[in-house]
Order: sequence, then structure tokens, then C-alpha cells
Amino acid sequence: MNKQNSQPLETAIFAGGCFWCTEAVFQRLEGVHEVVSGYTGGTIKNPAYREICTGRTGHAEAIKISFDPSKVSYLDLLEVFFATHDPTTLNRQGNDVGTQYRSEIFYTTPEQKRSATDLIAMLDKKKVFASPIVTAVSEEQPFYVAEEEHQNYFNDHRQQPYCQFIIDPKIKKLKTYFSKKLNTEN
Repeated sequence: MNKQNSQPLETAIFAGGCFWCTEAVFQRLEGVHEVVSGYTGGTIKNPAYREICTGRTGHAEAIKISFDPSKVSYLDLLEVFFATHDPTTLNRQGNDVGTQYRSEIFYTTPEQKRSATDLIAMLDKKKVFASPIVTAVSEEQPFYVAEEEHQNYFNDHRQQPYCQFIIDPKIKKLKTYFSKKLNTEN
């Protein structure tokens, strides 16, 4: 609970490719209190990175976001989610290929499910993307926190080529299209 506001924090869970990318994007939004990288949507308990990389556990690399809905709405988060990854490619984001890189929204409430499915229908109807959206909308499943070396990756390793070539353009897009939603501390 946010001590400065009686509004309880809410949770959003998104899988949109490599969790280093999605974590870096959502850490920069006003009203987001915490972003944790992890694994969800699979068949075994407490998976390790080396296991999910095989694609055999069924887990997606995902992020769990704690946010203050009085500062950033779930719909705002969905809009950023769809704008900062390709929701039209099945099990792939750029060169990252496999079921662990799928696009999926794990809703935590019926309202989140409705918001996600309504937004997907609207984006498809307006043909915002050249191809239909393949993002799955699924009920929240157990979320396993990824190993420490995967947390806060972009902020700790900005000099890495992956960060410069893959994550930096996502951050630039975020700053261009969502500048009014950014946390001024980042």
C-alpha cells in the first residue's frame, strides 16, 4: 500500500518479449512503484532461466508491475505495452524467438480482462498494426521472480550491445509518444 495515498496499489502482468525490455519501459512511467522480471504461464514450479530458455516449460518471460491507479491507469499501461513491442508476431520479438518471448497479458481482475480484450478488438478494427494482434489474454498464473542478474538489467548494463540496439529504441519511442506519462526522476 502506498503510504502517501490511501489508494491501494494494483498489479499488472505482461509478457512482451525479453523481460529486460519490458522492465526498462515500465520502470519509467509515473505511478509505477515496482517492476519485477520473472516467469509465468508455464507448467513447472520455480523455473530457472536456463529451463525456460529451452521453451519446454511453457513459461513466458514476463514482468509484474505494482502501480498506483490514481497516477497511471491500467489502460495507460496497456497502451504502452502495445506501443513498445510487436503484438502481431507469434512467439517472437525481433531476433528473440520461442514461446518464452510470446505476447501475453495475464489479467488479475475481470476489469483488466475486459480492458485488454476491448483494446485488442479496437486496435484490430482500426488496423493500427499491419497484421492482426496475436497477444493472448489469460488469467493470472503463478509468477516466479527471475534470478537477481535479470532484475533492473537495462539500468545496470546500458553499455551492453543488446541494451543499446534493442532496448534504447524502445525507451526513445516511449519518450516520444508517452512523454506526459513519464516519471521525471528517470
